[in-house]
Amino acid sequence: MKRKLNFYAGPSTLPVPVLEEIQREIVDYKGHGLSIIETSHRSKEYDAVHHEAIANIRELLEVPENYYILLLGGGASLQFGMIPLNMLHFAGDDACADYVVSGSWAKKAFGDAKRLGAVNAIFDGKEQNYMTLPPASEIKPSAGSRYLHITSNETIGGLQFRDWPETGEVPLVADMSSDIMSRRIPVERFGVIYAGAQKNLGPAGVTVVIIRKDIAEAAPEQLPDYLSYRVHAEKDSLFNTPPVFSVYALNLVLRYLKQHGGVAPLEEAARRKADLLYQAIEESNGFYRCPVDERYRSQMNVVFRIADESLEPVFLEEAAKHDMVGLKGHRSVGGLRASIYNAMPLSGVEALATLMRSFASRRS
Repeated sequence: MKRKLNFYAGPSTLPVPVLEEIQREIVDYKGHGLSIIETSHRSKEYDAVHHEAIANIRELLEVPENYYILLLGGGASLQFGMIPLNMLHFAGDDACADYVVSGSWAKKAFGDAKRLGAVNAIFDGKEQNYMTLPPASEIKPSAGSRYLHITSNETIGGLQFRDWPETGEVPLVADMSSDIMSRRIPVERFGVIYAGAQKNLGPAGVTVVIIRKDIAEAAPEQLPDYLSYRVHAEKDSLFNTPPVFSVYALNLVLRYLKQHGGVAPLEEAARRKADLLYQAIEESNGFYRCPVDERYRSQMNVVFRIADESLEPVFLEEAAKHDMVGLKGHRSVGGLRASIYNAMPLSGVEALATLMRSFASRRS
């Protein structure tokens, strides 16, 4: 089989050795005579996978001991509601929360929070068409704020925080779904980090939540059990049947990352891959353009347009002939987008950059 170059934004490409290991073990997991995905989540076999995954996340991201690592269902979208339910909704009439509304996913998080309490859009990029971010040094929490929420990387809009706000005693909360494990993170500066797995961590189905223990333990008693961080922490993310296959695959990806040097080389690789595509855009003499503020261009999701937009479908057709898929921009914004997560090899990005240059030279 000739594998395609997978530039989908998510679910997205996975390391081939991980897929091959899944293939080998899917019917008979380590000689136990059954698959891990049909094994009880209370079994010793799954228990070992579950806790190894948590330990691997802690090691790779250097998560301090005063944080819980939870493995939950529902995607990042469930966290849009769990965050305000646990940290704002029952906090009293004077409580509020702050949001940096930086694009499509931040808008969704902000919209859910508005249903549950008083929230402030301390920055809204609407007037700039969500193509820029505020300097991190200028992001400050409001009086009475229970937390300040950011989206570290906007998958659709293609912009990314380079630095982190200083929020003092107010917990900083971040949706890191599309750039977690692509760079080193000062976890101690955050109250909560959450991320759907389906970009850099594994298949869809499991969400990683890294939450400071005092925040989790303060979850209101009024919450339904499944919506309480405290309950999930007390049950070690085994309150209900976890997404067993997704956790198993997540752990294989984490093992693979450890075997290849951890997060530091991934950070350098992300920079190199992104630079290749942004350079191809900048050197095209206007044939391509990236609408994102250069200071905040994403290293995970490179969005671009062709000056003659009628050529974009032609470009996609030619890319498909070169076994490149997933390059069409999100339906809400159009254009083109290359998602170059950890598992996308440098050679794949080089092939795309070569195609971009060749297409521009022939169509200019």
